[in-house]
Amino acid sequence: MTARELDAAGITAPALRAAYTVCRELNARHGRTYFLATRLLPPERRCAVHALYGFARWADDIVDGLDRRETPAERDRLLGALERDLAGGLRRGDAAEPVVRAVADTAERYGIDPALFTDFMASMRADLTVTDYPTYRDLYGYMHGSAAVIGLQMLPVLGTVTGRAEAEPHAAALGVAFQLTNFLRDVGEDLDRGRVYLPADLLAAHGVDRPLLEWSRRTGRDDARIRAALTAGAALARGVYRDAEPGIAMLEPRVRPCIRTAFLLYGGILDAIAEDGYAVLHRRSVVPLRRRAAVAASGLTRILAARVRAPGRSGPPPGPAGRRPAGRGRAR
Repeated sequence: MTARELDAAGITAPALRAAYTVCRELNARHGRTYFLATRLLPPERRCAVHALYGFARWADDIVDGLDRRETPAERDRLLGALERDLAGGLRRGDAAEPVVRAVADTAERYGIDPALFTDFMASMRADLTVTDYPTYRDLYGYMHGSAAVIGLQMLPVLGTVTGRAEAEPHAAALGVAFQLTNFLRDVGEDLDRGRVYLPADLLAAHGVDRPLLEWSRRTGRDDARIRAALTAGAALARGVYRDAEPGIAMLEPRVRPCIRTAFLLYGGILDAIAEDGYAVLHRRSVVPLRRRAAVAASGLTRILAARVRAPGRSGPPPGPAGRRPAGRGRAR
């Protein structure tokens, strides 16, 4: 975390500054597309976004068992410890893990509903036992907690020019669109973890089941049925992007370039998957660096235009009650 961002957000306590820095490092290391878009936010908003990402990544790493020696029971224990730490952080403001200290501070500063974190943790817990989803409706129940709530957590940080309730369905849809994109990109890696996130009925409509996916992953061979199913999955994701897009204009002008950039970059992953012939079972599709740089440059242009239209605002945005959230002066 740069000192400029921390100072702009009014984060002064050394331990809390260190906690936010951990979150920023997680974002930079693991969320390249998301991190690039976040750089287009006003400096005072970036810390909160890094905290939300860092916490979500920390939980995700637990359920994915990045240490392959961890048993399901050990992952369950670690996730339970994180849930208890989060509950204490949201209730009392103290927590053991730096990512929890940062996200609890963000939740208080911006008045984020604690129920959104409860729903998120419920979906993380589902990943310990659920390995596939029969229908899109079943999958959406999972994605509400794992993705839609992330969009809803972001809204108070970003700010809106409409009533928040009007923007919420679009923010939730954007979270879901991003996750559907990740599911398509990561089909092979998820299969290695024993999970298939694409709905079974969508796959079956094209003659695909888990054994066929496993055969393709194991042999490196393509199959027209798999390609057709993945094409349908991409079309599903693009439909959710269309549902999400009107919400960008409902955000505060200074943050729209960031979200528009994320929207375009994640949509670009779908383009890259198509350009690779839907070979996601064999390799990860990525947006070329030159294309990412062009999208980011366009975002910078929109930021400059927004500053010309609305100059002079600085510092953290007003909280839900119209006051600026106070900086925390004590260490956690």
